[in-house]
Amino acid sequence: MDKNNKKSASLFDALFPIAILLVLLALAVYFFGNDSSSGPNQIALILCAGVACLIGLKNGYTRQEIEEGIVKGISLTLGAILILLAVGSLIGTWLLAGTVPTMIYLGLQIIDPQYFYVSCTILCALVALCIGSSWTVAATIGVALMGVSAGLGASAPITAGAIISGAYFGDKLSPLSDTTNLAAAVSDTELFTHIKNMLWSTVPSFIITLVIFFFLGLSSAEQESTRQVELLLTSLESEFHIAWYLLLPLVVTLFLAMKKMPAFPAIGIGALAGAIFAIFFQQDLIVDYANEGMPVIEANIMVVWQVMFAGVALDTGNEMVDDLLSGGGMASMLNTIWLIISAMVFGSIMEKVGLLQRVVESLLSVTKKAGSLISTTIVTAFGINCISADQYISIVMTGRMYKNNYKERGLKPENLSRAIEDGGTVTSVLVPWNTCGAYMQSVLLVSPLEFAVFCFFNWLSPLIGITCALAGFKVKTLLVPAKTSTVPISS
Repeated sequence: MDKNNKKSASLFDALFPIAILLVLLALAVYFFGNDSSSGPNQIALILCAGVACLIGLKNGYTRQEIEEGIVKGISLTLGAILILLAVGSLIGTWLLAGTVPTMIYLGLQIIDPQYFYVSCTILCALVALCIGSSWTVAATIGVALMGVSAGLGASAPITAGAIISGAYFGDKLSPLSDTTNLAAAVSDTELFTHIKNMLWSTVPSFIITLVIFFFLGLSSAEQESTRQVELLLTSLESEFHIAWYLLLPLVVTLFLAMKKMPAFPAIGIGALAGAIFAIFFQQDLIVDYANEGMPVIEANIMVVWQVMFAGVALDTGNEMVDDLLSGGGMASMLNTIWLIISAMVFGSIMEKVGLLQRVVESLLSVTKKAGSLISTTIVTAFGINCISADQYISIVMTGRMYKNNYKERGLKPENLSRAIEDGGTVTSVLVPWNTCGAYMQSVLLVSPLEFAVFCFFNWLSPLIGITCALAGFKVKTLLVPAKTSTVPISS
């Protein structure tokens, strides 16, 4: 059908699938609780994708056009899916190699329980700032810190919130970050001008976050006794060979990330390094893990192979050690991949048939001043995170939709780039069905429904960004406003 014969979506058309999705997701949580991301959410997203598809057909889109939109949307997440599979293997081989057990062992000895949460935040922030990847930080340092948390008897959701807060702070301000570069590029802002302008909302948010985690650590009443920590240390020593050089797979992975190697090959090489270290330094564990009587060479091949796809499943008789050091493998990521694909089907249809654009146009109609425009941009970026389920789509779409409007109102592009980061980059992890929220759940093994409330930095960043905008603080204007453009917002 000719494009000119297509009907424009009404506001009711745009809001109807979103309203149904919110109802179904609420019912999923009501009926299934924290298990809602293990199937119920996927069904809700697919059903709502069907509703959006019917609206698109009503408005003149063909089935082929909608299918092409779905394929294009899913293709955008293939990089994330490959990273997830590589992370699964990395966690499995690092558990087998003793890399994660060594990090937990050292962490239990070094970190003061009272300052554990704030230490997690600072450590993850520094590493993310150096390598520019919150995902890599979570898959490496984050996994170990979750283990330390369990050993100290600290709260897993609070620990996950601290890890994510620090990782996203460092990711947001790192010149090596893909999202930071993308936000600057899509808004036509010079990279370091963008980073400098973000400091006004990012640094205060991080300082407040550190203060909150500091007092949460002081007030925590769940710390394990010294005796229990000593028992865990003894169990780790008895099951694994513990040594400083077992941290080298971590060093290799972080070095590759710092050298700007893409995440998939960097994490894949880290997984292979873990497999090699397991063969050299954890022979007793591999022999115990293999079938009885199997030759040593065959045992090494089989166990490492199995760990990469199925993960580690220890049976030591010590429940805490078994729970702490079992997991990983590509298979552990399949549920997350299922969720991402389901979310992208819904988000892709919403974008393809113009429903998402219709919502944004309605928001633009009520923005009269610079502060309200910036605030609306932040809200839009968060909303697209919820609807499209991917932070890259949120960044790109928000930038495309609002760029001309900022020019028309005489606002410098760094206002837009900061708003995109405040509303898009950091909030993606708060949405359970977003690629980032689903990823963090798979790696940290805590549901977004539990950790989201403790991601203080990720909440404070958009709130402070909105506050600054409404107060007119650091809202930068052009010397000569651009002429009003007749080009549509979405172009």
